[in-house]
Amino acid sequence: MKKITLVSAIILLIALFFSGCGGNKTGNPNPVSAEQSEKELRAANDQLYAALNAMFTGDLESMNAIWSHDSIVTDMGPFGGRLEGWGAVGSEFQKEAGMKLGGKVVCEELLVHAGTDMGYTVCIEQGENMDADGKPVTVRHRATNVFRKEKGKWKLVHHHTDLSPDLMKATGTEMK
Repeated sequence: MKKITLVSAIILLIALFFSGCGGNKTGNPNPVSAEQSEKELRAANDQLYAALNAMFTGDLESMNAIWSHDSIVTDMGPFGGRLEGWGAVGSEFQKEAGMKLGGKVVCEELLVHAGTDMGYTVCIEQGENMDADGKPVTVRHRATNVFRKEKGKWKLVHHHTDLSPDLMKATGTEMK
């Protein structure tokens, strides 16, 4: 009897293991192809940079829309430090939107790696913002953006860039 129970337990564990490997982990009965997932993630990354540029004019609506509002989100932007949770990240964006840095930053040399429900992009953020006197400040840093699917849509959960001493100096911001 013990042998049958042990064999049954092993078979059950193997079945559970393989049912959790591969396949559709998002609970979506209609999983998307790898190509479709990459296309969607690329579009979400494009939305992020459109939102970032809108934030430079003081408009936060699209930035609020592309980010997850979860307590696990993190942001390590060009001013240094690490922000944890949507409350801290959203508050920093309000502050940055209030600076109205102007200018434009684009994502160049983009790499996209999309999974079923998580993915990331790596790029060079390049462009310019304005200092308090309206003079351009060159922006060029490496960036990593981590997204996860929430209710079928890609949402940003982590953003990380190099530090920007020039941008800190131009805005009078000290490294955090």
